[in-house]
Amino acid sequence: MSFNSISSTILFLFLITTCLGAQQEGLAQSIPQGAPRKIVSDDFIKNRQQSGTQALDNRNSKGQVKPRPPKRTYALASAPTAPQKSHESKSAVAQLGITIWRLRPKNTNDTGARMLVREKNKTAELVPERVEAGTTFREGDQVRLSIESAQPGYLYVIDRELLVDGSTGPAMLIYPWAGMDGDNQVGPGKLIDIPAQEDNPSYFTARRSSPNHAGEVLTVIVTSSPLDLPISDKPIPVSNADLAQWEKLWGGQTERFEMEGGAGETWTPHEQQAAAHKGARQLTREDPAPQTIYRIAVKDKKALLVNVQLQYGR
Repeated sequence: MSFNSISSTILFLFLITTCLGAQQEGLAQSIPQGAPRKIVSDDFIKNRQQSGTQALDNRNSKGQVKPRPPKRTYALASAPTAPQKSHESKSAVAQLGITIWRLRPKNTNDTGARMLVREKNKTAELVPERVEAGTTFREGDQVRLSIESAQPGYLYVIDRELLVDGSTGPAMLIYPWAGMDGDNQVGPGKLIDIPAQEDNPSYFTARRSSPNHAGEVLTVIVTSSPLDLPISDKPIPVSNADLAQWEKLWGGQTERFEMEGGAGETWTPHEQQAAAHKGARQLTREDPAPQTIYRIAVKDKKALLVNVQLQYGR
């Protein structure tokens, strides 16, 4: 290669590098400093199955395939977490999707799914509506949860009363329970409703048990293999020692992301079907994503643990 050819090559590479640098600098300047971090729904739902044999569910009245819904954007809603320590740099990131529903009376404009609820020998049709995880619930609000794991596993939910001083009451295992045929498996596209649609009543009521009762702390655990825990049709006490050990092993730095514009959207028939007991249908990539996505830096890839707070107003 001649000297002139080498010089031309060096000049060409210099110009390319300069242009790329200028583009990156311009991009950095176009993003305001301090702008909230965001993620998109595709990162969570990518492990769901494609519509495939369920394509008929996604066709319009003329038999044409409906266009895929646009990506949903999530904004960081939790306090910024501190940078990981050097020994945590190899932590994997696990994701858990949770949608909190607040039930309200139906109105003439509702087109989505409705829930038939029974309480004190009365029956009513209510509409589950999405709310953000940071919502403060009023006395008497009726609340439900849908949980979806981005990775296969076994689901466990522990409830503790949250007190006004920040402490918590006794830990009680509220999921799984007897009558489920031992099926507490979760995975992409499979929803778990708590309480289940078949339960009576099929919702929690936001209600203070004492003046010091400020809400609930729900500890959601997903493990790669089942835990050796008893199952009953009533909440079962969990020892503080066991819970502390699980939090140490399976907890980690956690960030909460909320779907932008998702609050207020109502329950869909596909979400209803995906969470029904022994339901044959699971959510596909074309179906709604969770309202809230938790991203956890897990140290043990065999399990993840997230604490979700439900706040009660006075």
